[in-house]
Amino acid sequence: MGRKGDETRGRLLDAAQELIEAGGYSAAGLNQVIAASGMPRGSLYFHFPGGKDQLVAEALRRAGRELGRAIDDLTGSAPDAAALVAGVLKLLGDRLDASGWRKGCPVATVALEMAAGNDALQQVCAEVYDSWESPLRERLAADGRPDAADVAATVLALVEGALLLARARRSREPLERVGRKVAALLGG
Repeated sequence: MGRKGDETRGRLLDAAQELIEAGGYSAAGLNQVIAASGMPRGSLYFHFPGGKDQLVAEALRRAGRELGRAIDDLTGSAPDAAALVAGVLKLLGDRLDASGWRKGCPVATVALEMAAGNDALQQVCAEVYDSWESPLRERLAADGRPDAADVAATVLALVEGALLLARARRSREPLERVGRKVAALLGG
C-alpha cells in the first residue's frame, strides 16, 4: 500500500478510535466514521472489507498498542511496580482530563457492549487487556512477588474501575484513591 493508502487507512482508524473511545461500538457507525474521517465510503470498504467489526477490531488493537507503548516507556523508567502503576494512573488521568472526560479506557466500552455477543471483538478486548497486564505481571515477578499474576490482575481491575468512576464523576479523585491503595498493596 502506498503513502496515500496508508494515510487514508490511518484517518479511518483515527476516526473509529476516537468514536469508539468516546461512545463505544454503537457510536462508531460507518456513517459516523466516514463523516469524522472525511474519507469516501469506498475507501472504508476497500481498507476494511470485513466491515465494521474489522474496523473496530483494528482500532481497538491500535489503541491497545498505543497505550501499551506508553506503559512500556513507564516500565523502563519506574524503579518498582508501585511507581509503574502510579505513572500509569497519572497518564490515564491526564488523558481523561485533557479529553473532557471522554477518553477513559480505549477498550472498556466495547468490552462491556460486545463481550457477550461478539466472540471476535471479545477476543480482541481480551488480547489488549492481556498486553497491558503482562508488563505489570513481569515487573511484579522481577520484584520478587510470588503472587505476581494475581496482583497484576487485581491492579488492572482496580485501574479499570477507577477509570470508570473518574469518567462518571468527571473527577480524578477515584484514580488518586486507587493509586494510594495500589501503592499500599505493592508496598510503595
